Amino acid sequence: MILNAARIADMLREGQDSDTPDPLVITPTASIQEIERSGSASVDLRLGTWLAEMRHARITHLEPAKPEPEQDEKTHEVELTKLHYVRYGSRYLLHPGNFVLGATLEWIRVPSSLAGYIVGKSSWGRRGLVIATAAGVHPGFKGCLTLELSNVGEVPVALEPGMRTCQLFLHRVEKGHLPQHVDTSHFIGLRQPALGHVRRDAVAQKLASA
Repeated sequence: MILNAARIADMLREGQDSDTPDPLVITPTASIQEIERSGSASVDLRLGTWLAEMRHARITHLEPAKPEPEQDEKTHEVELTKLHYVRYGSRYLLHPGNFVLGATLEWIRVPSSLAGYIVGKSSWGRRGLVIATAAGVHPGFKGCLTLELSNVGEVPVALEPGMRTCQLFLHRVEKGHLPQHVDTSHFIGLRQPALGHVRRDAVAQKLASA
């Protein structure tokens, strides 16, 4: 069941109480009253100040079969991507056919009873800017969400920190006999866009060697 605006507002109010054991937190956010009055079933999120683009001159292609480098993940990301800090009041031009990673301005904490997903604002999609998230928002997630931004249109799009780019939908997680899943991925706690890793799992390795 997807949460409506009234329930999201109630949970955000509860999250402001330090005694709430497993709160929903979205900060900074529009006023809770504004969310409640919207009558929607989502919360708008804004683009943050960090963007990451691929270093095309350093790589010819991405291959999941290639072994991971013998170095820490942060060094690996620095070799593959270039970070840009875009100040408030400035802009980053995303040209047609180009792709960058962004991060939400908002820091989010999702309780263990909820999960979510991101949908790009249709007003931007109609202008050629496709916005997605690198993964679903799992129970227990904490941090800024990494966004995938692609310009599939025919003219450059100006990306400005603080602009509303996407909306977060939240739904309840059904309780079962097993302990509820809590996100423990390396995306937890990040405030900048993260590339992550692509690798073959055990099944793909067996299929490749067949």
